[in-house]
Amino acid sequence: MADQPTSGTALERAIRSQPGELERLLSVPIQHETVERLKQAHRIWLVGTGTSQHAAELGAAMLHDAGRAAYAMSSMRFVNWAPPVDPQDAVVVISHNAGAETAYAAAAYTMGMSAGLRVIAITRRGGRLVEAIETVDQEASHTYSVSYTSALLMLARLAGELGAETCAPEVLARIPDAVRAAIEDPGTGSVTRPERLLVLYGEGPSGITAREAALKIREASRLPAEGYEVEYLLHGSAVPLGRSDRLVALVPPDTDGLVEAVGRAAQAESIPMSVVREPADLPAVVAQIPLTVRAQLLALRFALERGTDPDRVIEGAWAADDLWGLGAPSP
Repeated sequence: MADQPTSGTALERAIRSQPGELERLLSVPIQHETVERLKQAHRIWLVGTGTSQHAAELGAAMLHDAGRAAYAMSSMRFVNWAPPVDPQDAVVVISHNAGAETAYAAAAYTMGMSAGLRVIAITRRGGRLVEAIETVDQEASHTYSVSYTSALLMLARLAGELGAETCAPEVLARIPDAVRAAIEDPGTGSVTRPERLLVLYGEGPSGITAREAALKIREASRLPAEGYEVEYLLHGSAVPLGRSDRLVALVPPDTDGLVEAVGRAAQAESIPMSVVREPADLPAVVAQIPLTVRAQLLALRFALERGTDPDRVIEGAWAADDLWGLGAPSP
């Protein structure tokens, strides 16, 4: 891999596994009943936590391309601050660990099933949820990678089944090769570690990927990183940035030129600036899959440079069972 030393970590193995896993998942059957539940739904709610919430947000965008009313939110918000949900709605619960350690995702699934909603789960193999769409085996690294991109692919397949041209089978078939290209040449060589803060940003779907990239970098390397939608970054969040920070633009898209304009403003303010570009010939929303892989490799590189373990992330008091068990459904 260009720009990328080998590490022998579980994270690197998971990253490298993605082209093969995505090819496999392109041919995994999706039950007709699952597709029909979504087709018949009035609205579709996509819920998840952390990385899975980012998948929910991109999944909603994919379903918008199918002309469907789809809404993404965190699992905790859906459970404790539920929106007005109609009995004709569907709920897509996204969790690599649903039914296990992701308490609020499990609660969202249980709540939806108890209410008689059309509930679909996207989770890992062997997750033991009824009629779930299963993706990959439990990840060995705490810094999840292949479970995220595989969930995105299955969401794209569902959107394609509902009529999204951007997620048509012939489009999705190009994704594994785009991921291979990202692994071979991540295109992140200009992104050096800042003294203080790394800030990633993008427009629309790339803004979601910016938040996912920041999360992976924080997990793998313990480097402070933040991700923003470009408009939100412009409206005040960029003000404290200076020479000890680095901005990273994720493109495409850049519909009105705002992503590039913010980069020019950063350079005028002497803020170090890089661009990570996804060159694959893919619609913007599904191009986030190979673009995310580039960010995963950046997170791995930073971990190696800083001497951190990207596979052991949530430990000590942050891993306490009583903390992670809050919000779980009653037995």
